Amino acid sequence: MKEQIYLIGFMGSGKTSVSRRLARLLGIKCLEMDDIIKMEAGKEITRIFAEDGEEAFRQMETALLCRLSGEGAMVVSCGGGVPLRPENVKWMKKRGIVVLLRVSAQETYRRIHSSTNRPVLAGHMNVEYIAGLMAEREPFYRRAADLVVETDQRSQDEIAADILQGLKQISGKEQTDEG
Repeated sequence: MKEQIYLIGFMGSGKTSVSRRLARLLGIKCLEMDDIIKMEAGKEITRIFAEDGEEAFRQMETALLCRLSGEGAMVVSCGGGVPLRPENVKWMKKRGIVVLLRVSAQETYRRIHSSTNRPVLAGHMNVEYIAGLMAEREPFYRRAADLVVETDQRSQDEIAADILQGLKQISGKEQTDEG
C-alpha cells in the first residue's frame, strides 16, 4: 500500500478530526496542512487571504504537498481547495491514496456556521452559497478521489472504519494488479 493517506473534502467534512483518529488507528503521524501553513507563514489563514491573496495561499499548499511527498507514512488533512489544482492531485496520487470525505451543504452549515476562520465563505455563511461552492468543487474532488466516504450523521469512528475497509480493498486490488 502507498504510504500516505490524503483526506480531501469540503470544509466541515471532518478532515481534521477523522485524520487524527485514522492516524492513531494506523499508528502513523498526522499532519494538518492548514496548521503547518499558519505556522510557517506566522499568521492565520484569514490574514494570508487578506494580505497575500488566495493565489499565494494556494501556492503555499502546493509547495507543502511537494515537501510532504518525500516523507514517510502519514495521514494528511488537506485544505478544502487542495484538489482544485491538477498539480496537487498529481502529487497526492503519486505518493498516496486520496480519500474524499463527503458532506451535505446543510451538514456543513450546521458544523461551521459559527466559525470566523473560513475566508472562502466570508460574507456568505449560508446553505445556498455553500451548496453552490460545493457543486463547483465536486468534480475536482471526485476526479482526485481513490475512495469516497460519506460523513453526514456519522461518528469519527464510523468514518475511520469505512476508510480502513476501503484501504484494505484498494491494497488488495493493487496486489492483484501487480501479480
